[in-house]
Amino acid sequence: MTYEPRRRSIDSREAALDIDRDISDDELVELVRHAGDGDLRPFDLLVKRHRGRVLANCRYLTRASADTEDLAQEVFLKAFFALGRFEGRSSFKTWLQRIKINHCLNYLEKRRRHPSVDVEDPDLRDREELHVQPEAERRLQTLSQRERIVFILESLAETLRVPLVLRDADGASYQEIANQLEISLSAVKMRIKRAREEFRSRWLDAFNGPFTD
Repeated sequence: MTYEPRRRSIDSREAALDIDRDISDDELVELVRHAGDGDLRPFDLLVKRHRGRVLANCRYLTRASADTEDLAQEVFLKAFFALGRFEGRSSFKTWLQRIKINHCLNYLEKRRRHPSVDVEDPDLRDREELHVQPEAERRLQTLSQRERIVFILESLAETLRVPLVLRDADGASYQEIANQLEISLSAVKMRIKRAREEFRSRWLDAFNGPFTD
């Protein structure tokens, strides 16, 4: 199956760009392919539509708040140069999701090869700056629901956080996650089960109540 252009003419779709409505992702992809040199409006609109989710999920997957913007920008850059290979077998959103997942997993792999200081090191556990003070605990209670979710997700180990995000945030199937992480299906199910249990337990400890979505 190859990518099939929509029936509307290129001219009418270009007109729709100016009012930012009544135009699908697939039509925008086609406009990117036909855009003249320097006309990035169609791709800019794709970025605008999907940037929020890509940013959030890059942060959830990598726990790298300082690098999230760069990661998201790199994801869209890869997507732009790979559009020629997009055949429309899935939606643009799903295709972009795969690029994002692969990019974030590659980032995590590179970080594993160049590890930073482990805060679980016994020699560091007694350092005062690594302890949560009462004032910080009080601030936790003022976080929004989304900020609380981010806080708990970032506290999970990578082996639990990544499959949980892929499943519950990205909606990937268990088999897709197994393929992405190169682990068995049973391992994926076990990790997601443990991740959900750990998430609920940490939420209860941090916020003195059960997690409700």
